[in-house]
Amino acid sequence: MSIPQHQRIREIPYNYTSFSDREIVIRFLGQEMWDLIEGLRGTRRTGRSARMLFEVLGDMWVVTRNPYLQDDLLEDDQRRELLINALRHRLDQFERRLNDNAQAARLLAAAREAVRAFGQWLMDLRSRRGDLRRALAGITRRDNLDFGGLARVAHATDATDWRVEMPFVVICPDTEAEVAPIVRACLDCGLSLIPRGGGTGYTGSAVPLDPWCAVINTEKLDAIAAVERRSLPERAGECPTLWCGAGAVTRRVAEVAEGAGLVFAVDPTSQDASTIGGNIAMNAGGKKAVLWGTTLDNLVSWRLVTPDADWLEVERLDHNLGKIHDQAEVRFRISRFGRDGRTPKGEPEVLTLPGQTFRKVGLGKDVTDKFLAGLPGVQKEGCDGLITSARFLLHRMPAHTRTLCLEFFGADLSLAVPAILEIKDYIDTLPEVLIAGLEHLDERYLRALDYSTKAARAELPKMVLLADLVGDDEGRVAAAAERVVALTQARQGEGFIAVSPEARRRFWLDRARTAAISRHTNAFKINEDVVIPLERLADYSRAIERINIEQSIANKQRILEALQDYVETEMPEARDWPGFEDSAEAQAILEAKRGAARQVLEGAHRRWGQILALLDAPASDQAHLLGEPEQALVKAGDSLLDLLLRRDLRQSLRQEARQRLDEIFSGQDMAAVRERLAAIHARVREARLFVALHMHAGDGNVHTNIPVHSSDYAMLHEADRVVARIMALATGLGGVISGEHGIGLTKIQFLEPDKLAAFVRYKQLVDPAGRFNPGKLLPGSGLESAYTPSLRLVSQEAIILEETELGALNEDIKHCLRCGKCKPVCMTHVPRANLHYSPRNKILGTGLIIEAFLYEEQTRRGLSRRHFAEMNDLADHCTVCHKCQPPCPVKIDFGEVTTRLRRILVDRRQKRFSPGAWTAMRFLDAKDPRLIRLLRIGLARWGFRGLNLASALTRRLGLYRRQEPPAATTGQPQAVTLAKELLRRSIRVEVPKQSFRQILGLEDATQVPILRDPQRSPEEMEAVFYFPGCGSERLFSDIGLATLALLYEQGVQTVLPPGYLCCGYPQSAGGYEAQGRRLTMENRVLFHRIANTLNYLDIRTVVVSCGTCMDQLLQYEFERIFPGCRLLDIHEYLMERGVTLAGGALPQHGGEAASVTAGGESGARGDSGIQYLYHDPCHSPMKTHAPLKVAASLLGQPVTLTDRCCGEAGTLGSARPDIASQLRYRKAESLVQGVRALTGRDRAQGDVKLLTACPACQQGLAKYADETGLTTEYIVVEIASQLLGRGWEKQYLDKVSAAGVERVLL
Repeated sequence: MSIPQHQRIREIPYNYTSFSDREIVIRFLGQEMWDLIEGLRGTRRTGRSARMLFEVLGDMWVVTRNPYLQDDLLEDDQRRELLINALRHRLDQFERRLNDNAQAARLLAAAREAVRAFGQWLMDLRSRRGDLRRALAGITRRDNLDFGGLARVAHATDATDWRVEMPFVVICPDTEAEVAPIVRACLDCGLSLIPRGGGTGYTGSAVPLDPWCAVINTEKLDAIAAVERRSLPERAGECPTLWCGAGAVTRRVAEVAEGAGLVFAVDPTSQDASTIGGNIAMNAGGKKAVLWGTTLDNLVSWRLVTPDADWLEVERLDHNLGKIHDQAEVRFRISRFGRDGRTPKGEPEVLTLPGQTFRKVGLGKDVTDKFLAGLPGVQKEGCDGLITSARFLLHRMPAHTRTLCLEFFGADLSLAVPAILEIKDYIDTLPEVLIAGLEHLDERYLRALDYSTKAARAELPKMVLLADLVGDDEGRVAAAAERVVALTQARQGEGFIAVSPEARRRFWLDRARTAAISRHTNAFKINEDVVIPLERLADYSRAIERINIEQSIANKQRILEALQDYVETEMPEARDWPGFEDSAEAQAILEAKRGAARQVLEGAHRRWGQILALLDAPASDQAHLLGEPEQALVKAGDSLLDLLLRRDLRQSLRQEARQRLDEIFSGQDMAAVRERLAAIHARVREARLFVALHMHAGDGNVHTNIPVHSSDYAMLHEADRVVARIMALATGLGGVISGEHGIGLTKIQFLEPDKLAAFVRYKQLVDPAGRFNPGKLLPGSGLESAYTPSLRLVSQEAIILEETELGALNEDIKHCLRCGKCKPVCMTHVPRANLHYSPRNKILGTGLIIEAFLYEEQTRRGLSRRHFAEMNDLADHCTVCHKCQPPCPVKIDFGEVTTRLRRILVDRRQKRFSPGAWTAMRFLDAKDPRLIRLLRIGLARWGFRGLNLASALTRRLGLYRRQEPPAATTGQPQAVTLAKELLRRSIRVEVPKQSFRQILGLEDATQVPILRDPQRSPEEMEAVFYFPGCGSERLFSDIGLATLALLYEQGVQTVLPPGYLCCGYPQSAGGYEAQGRRLTMENRVLFHRIANTLNYLDIRTVVVSCGTCMDQLLQYEFERIFPGCRLLDIHEYLMERGVTLAGGALPQHGGEAASVTAGGESGARGDSGIQYLYHDPCHSPMKTHAPLKVAASLLGQPVTLTDRCCGEAGTLGSARPDIASQLRYRKAESLVQGVRALTGRDRAQGDVKLLTACPACQQGLAKYADETGLTTEYIVVEIASQLLGRGWEKQYLDKVSAAGVERVLL
């Protein structure tokens, strides 16, 4: 059996990366030493010595690339000495085996020097951290410097996952004014600098090449001013503009513009995570570029810090308000200022150049000219300074829009692709209709996206175009849309037109998930964007399909060869079955089968080898290679390639080889052989390369993606060759090698020499010391020294992974694309609150923690407890809201990952203890009514009062005077900090003195309570099972009481569980899986008993009033407990029954309170001017209907959503109040914005109420009362208060106590 390739080229241990031994040796010892090793291997004299050397290199390699291992060694002198001594010991053993080998002695000397440098580097890491802290003291907050593992690995790569060096430090300035002093201090400390925004680049532009670099993260510079109409320099009239900081997220800027009825033209696919500074540095585009151009076309002015730590401002003069290349002469004014940002330095300079300078003539995009006539900042990829803010031009979107989805079927690309040019040419003839976006997806993308075909066909389209047609004349826009559909139908396609905003948004959703193309690999892809003249797009598509055909045939040839290799072996599987006897007859039978198999494989291999070699040959001359059906499809002038492109000729390995092999090796006795053949087929097929395309088709910007297994060395290098071919193809067709992604590391080798030389001269002029982004866009800065981690290689540590949950954890995260689409919805990603724990960052950190565990479990030093502390840090910084899963292209749910992290920590007894969380969990676990009453008094009533008193005292002492963002929470939380943050806000909430169970005597766990109106016949009443949950009956029991009261008034008989029950979610989410599973099982058994006992009631609805209970109960399979039932939130149930404050009356079902209307003595304020904000919980209980729709329907008036986590997040508020303070910092902004939108003021004055649908959120939101003036109420309690009137609680309790409770013994 042949040795797998990764073992032949990866003998250095602990190497879970794309590097082979060659690259690692070169990194530490140099090319000469690698050549020496190769020579010594040829003499077969270095076996054991080489292994010892490789162990040394393996240790250094894993530590060099893993900041968690580095921190452990820096903080523990003993462990560091153990490692260094072990390295030296192995080299001593190497020396003993030299045997006077001079060449091996040279190798040893190089290895000793590498170990010495490695040890010195570790020492320098520690000392230089102290130097930088001292240099930045007084310039920026201490916690704005982050040397931690998570920050460093999160900033070591971008969306490519290429890595070279870990940054030395990550610095997050609070304000624009801090940037220049920070730059100066870093330069004084001998550090280079890399500007960084959202980290969404696809060319490695922000990947550090220098281990002593400081990454300056600008995400906290996220201010966005209001839209402002102002005069532009040297242009008459006013234009709408918008100023924003470099860290402002592109989507947020677009939303501000949209709120003013305008359009922000910069809209890259990464707009949910990319930032303005990055957009400028890369000259980003997007789908609207076809109408208004890229970032450069829309800039009015921008500011940046120079490599001398001075300031520079660039203003565009006489802006043409359109695409820059359409202006004959373009001028920019460049003003320089001192380090204070205000003192001028010299006279402003005016840069004048032709408009056609900015991109290649005839192309809509082109970012390959890095010099760009010396224009600072733009397109420079952070190599000439750090952009801090900018002002943009905004546009008016025409009044009417039609979104088209055009699906092209059939197999002939030559019929489909020209439609792009045909559509654009047609629209260009219509002066009153414009294309605001024209996007393309090929069939490979459609397959990866799991695209749902809109046409009534059973096949997937060959190509899909998405287009936005806009204009001010609705009739003309509609007519143009219909004509485009007709053009599509003429090309074997079908078209669909969306008019409503909802339908248009649905059409565009698939375009946002294009990163999913790499889902079938380990989430690594080579993403190259090129720009092709529109008239040559068909030629480009044909050439790409040719590459795909060649790669497919070549891969299938390798499969055939691997199958042949197996057939030539002894085929032990053919003998491995009961009753086999190794006789001459059996050998003859097997040999005959092998001969038949050999003939099949050789025939298929020979035929397709000839076809591959003759792709351009006339098909009519190659009849011997075609079957009769294929010969009948040959057209005049066809080549073999034409047949393959039309799929009139197809290579089906299954039909030509595998199916026939299965017939040869048929029968039960040969099952193992067939399994082995299938395994070989699958293994080799995994290495098949293909190229997938999606385009900003309106301007010819083609994104050419190649998914690759980074663990497969040969596959990676074959992909490099394909990329080189694609670059040559693009330039050969008159295009360029980049339209918006930039050059970075991945394309520098393909940049035209004159353009590279021009930028080198510019760099030497403005940054001769190479301080900004050192090494980038310079000769020799390609991918030779870059690597990418391979979680597939991690998974091969089977023995270790099988014994722990690390293997499952690895599986959970390995498909992450690092696209950052999780960032805007993640509650723990709030940069301005010093919170940088997005799922993307945490996944990068988790991968290296897994690697650290695997490495240390194989060393004598053993596991470091510090890694468990880092794992605790990741697990703490998550609200388990699961909101990251919907926008994720590969559907990673980091809430589930967090639960697994906590489970690992619990299993290893390493979960960080929190008194607050422990106490809260005891309260939830309690079932004894006496204990629950005691805990209610101690925790809820006295505890809240005590916290409020202590909070007031700390405020009087002045502990919270400064209005600044909360401190960073990375690392071990300090007890003093936790106490301080716990007391930061008072809890303005009153807990009922008694629970409704206590008042009604429903605490007996042996009896099932049924509550109903005694005046109605039970046979006529609907039966509902209500699961209150801990928050709605143990803590805020008025929620449960309001639910019961409204169900009572609806004429419903309500079945309650016997006694106090917890659903099990807090335990499971906290990592206590066994306990959560036990509670779930006990409850399910109990509910089955209830269903059997009350089978006469025919329960069809289960109602809950808590989101986490809803999430957990969804796993209970209630449809099997109460057949035909459904699970609903109480608010959804009431809405379906028609309950609303609009119009006043509650539906009549008898009973005194049913006749009370919303306008009477009930205290309803439907007409009193009260407005509502609605806080949708992290765990929304409303799964059937949209929460905002439910709230608005029940309240009978519009309700405004206020998003973000309240900070309570179950037990997070008590376990980690420091993290909760960060969440509350962002939530307070949202609440103030909501109040301002409703009232024009920053504080409510009794005219705005805050509603929610989660008991924990009710507690959390009560902490904002002092700063916002908002009172918080549960929706169901608000409905009960207004519909049932003042004193509704007593009225209901009196009525139900009077023969309204039936107790059924279980």
